[in-house]
Amino acid sequence: MKTDYLNFYNNLVRLTTNKSLYDDFINKQDSFGDRLNLFLIHFAFVLKEFKSPENEKKLQDLYDFNFRQLELSIREIGYGDQSINKKMKDYINNFHAIVSEIHFWNNLTIADREKKLSLFLDNFNNINYLVDYFEDFREKLSKNTLNSYLKSVSNI
Repeated sequence: MKTDYLNFYNNLVRLTTNKSLYDDFINKQDSFGDRLNLFLIHFAFVLKEFKSPENEKKLQDLYDFNFRQLELSIREIGYGDQSINKKMKDYINNFHAIVSEIHFWNNLTIADREKKLSLFLDNFNNINYLVDYFEDFREKLSKNTLNSYLKSVSNI
């Protein structure tokens, strides 16, 4: 099962490093935080789309696995134990804020969607491109099951 989660995590990382997402970047240089926010937004859409009683255990396991992988990545960057706990708390709080903001995504206008994404992606000029991108991502998720993504039958 961990292999399924690792493949899923790696697919999210691959999506996050999609160069087209960074085409209209304000600073011309992205940061770990920018990439992390894109990763968390992708993951939030996954949780939103597949939230159901039958997926509850798998989503919790996936959540735990992804944040454990993020913690390992932070350790690789070189943060110490004390700062890792603080960073992880900040990242988890940020993730829950993202989940809260996109909860009613389907009912939002395009302008409202732009405002929601702008809260987390302030270094991106072309927010309307990202709104379209994440709407396409959400629609793609809705056409498959969580298991198909976990078993790598479908690529996210």
